[in-house]
Amino acid sequence: MDSFEWNKVFAALLTVAFVLLGLNFLSDGLFSSKNPEKAGYEIEGGAVAATSSGPAEVEVESVNALLASATPEAGLKAAKKCTACHTMNEGGANKVGPGLYGIVNRAIASVDGFGYSGALKAYGEGKTWTYEELNGFLYKPKAHVKGTSMGFAGIKKTEERAAMIAYLRSLAADPAPLPEG
Repeated sequence: MDSFEWNKVFAALLTVAFVLLGLNFLSDGLFSSKNPEKAGYEIEGGAVAATSSGPAEVEVESVNALLASATPEAGLKAAKKCTACHTMNEGGANKVGPGLYGIVNRAIASVDGFGYSGALKAYGEGKTWTYEELNGFLYKPKAHVKGTSMGFAGIKKTEERAAMIAYLRSLAADPAPLPEG
């Protein structure tokens, strides 16, 4: 082979090397993974140290005064976002969350056959779903029961929470009496 042929071979090899090196840099840039500063998922059951520097507890506005005028029909609209995870009918099967029929004044974490988080079981010992408990939980579940596995962000509007609780109250053969005041 003459030198011109060798130059073609070396040029081809160099071109292939540059193309492979370029593809390597390009793929590293496109498919690189960086660790996030904060983990995306909380792992249930891990020990969490209590700190006094955390945010102060938020005072949740009471819905008791609004319950007398709240309608279950308005609450039905708010409850549509709950039906993906909960059943509302009597004897309804558990889904991702427990059935909500008869929830007002029912013991917390007491639906048979549902696997509640350890945090909700511990929180609910000896407690029932009173209007105030439901109000706080629906406002922001993860703040009301630290460590709960319920992924719902909450209902910030007091009127919407009142309507939702009025709807939940109506889901019973004998609805619980309204609170005074």
